[in-house]
Amino acid sequence: MSILPDLATLAVYLGAAVALILAPGPDTLYVLARGAQSRSRGVRSALGVATGVLLHTLAAALGLAALLRAAPVAYSLVTYLGAAYLVYLGVQTLRGEGAAVDEGTPAAGDAATGDGVAVGDDVAGSDAAAPAPDGGDVPDRSYLRGVAVNVLNPKVALFFLAFLPQFAGSGPDATARMILLGGLYSLLTAVYLSAVALASHRARRLVGGDRAGGVLRWGAGATFVALGASVALGGR
Repeated sequence: MSILPDLATLAVYLGAAVALILAPGPDTLYVLARGAQSRSRGVRSALGVATGVLLHTLAAALGLAALLRAAPVAYSLVTYLGAAYLVYLGVQTLRGEGAAVDEGTPAAGDAATGDGVAVGDDVAGSDAAAPAPDGGDVPDRSYLRGVAVNVLNPKVALFFLAFLPQFAGSGPDATARMILLGGLYSLLTAVYLSAVALASHRARRLVGGDRAGGVLRWGAGATFVALGASVALGGR
């Protein structure tokens, strides 16, 4: 028996997945803000979110998401962690200066210090973080933060727990089919959010460079803080 669903089911699933992916949320906002900073940083953020989708898929397929639903304390803990992270991300975004940069263009102060202007924990003067003192590379925070923004949202876990089984059916291949469908969702997410990142960077350059980037940074930061507060209050 093939793990692929029939064509009719697959068509309905893909239509529903596309509609859901196009709905704006914290993931889209995060990628939009990172894309305004640089193309590659935005794309890495998109890939981080897509990785989070895969992790939620595995959690749903292996029953971990069901445990989260059955344990109110665990659900509340993840909810508040996610809310705190959104607020933290918002504050870091608001504190950043000169967030919008072009690849290959040194930020102000590079010649004097060798470093760009910090955006939260990231360095805005170069698309890649500076090498660590021991010669190793600093972890790519745009990617890791993209993972965190998605994973630390328990509502996403419960969504996949409810959404995927409707199309995976039952039987011995149901788990494999859920993982396959989740993989398709992740792929669509990566493609769409990468396009968002590229469009954001292009729009920032067309509209007015650093000024547009600053407006987007403040808007994104304030929205992240508001989202975090909303999630925390909703988790009571």
